[in-house]
Amino acid sequence: MKFKVVAVGKIKEAFFRDAIAEYVKRISRFGKAEVVEVDECLFQGNPNPKEKDKILQTEGKAILSKLEGFVVALDIDGQTLTSNQLSQAVCNAKQTHSCITFVIGGSYGLLDQVKQQANLRLSFGRITLPHQLARVVLFEQIYRACTIENNVSYHK
Repeated sequence: MKFKVVAVGKIKEAFFRDAIAEYVKRISRFGKAEVVEVDECLFQGNPNPKEKDKILQTEGKAILSKLEGFVVALDIDGQTLTSNQLSQAVCNAKQTHSCITFVIGGSYGLLDQVKQQANLRLSFGRITLPHQLARVVLFEQIYRACTIENNVSYHK
């Protein structure tokens, strides 16, 4: 099983990189985990709606080219699942797919085409998380889902 995380932008802080590396290491006993970073469209100031659309188009096209298997898009308007429900969704996806791709968009979210390509739109709730922290939380939840599925002591 391959767990692929496609994310806009790079992780800048070492403590976030270290946390992600730790979860990637832990996930490796259940399958391969990889991160694919696509370039973030940087903009000075506050973009107007047309400029935001251009940013979403550019980032979205890069994301679309990286999708494979069962696609889970992180989307504030998506479903909120418990860790057990996410584990079940991962388990079900593994029945028909050899790769599960998770997608984290940029500052302005995800292009509608990316959301439409998703098999599951997942929300971590109505809060706003910095993208770097969202990536750490996502890897922790992937690891937790694997431990639940495999009856490994971690989830309480």
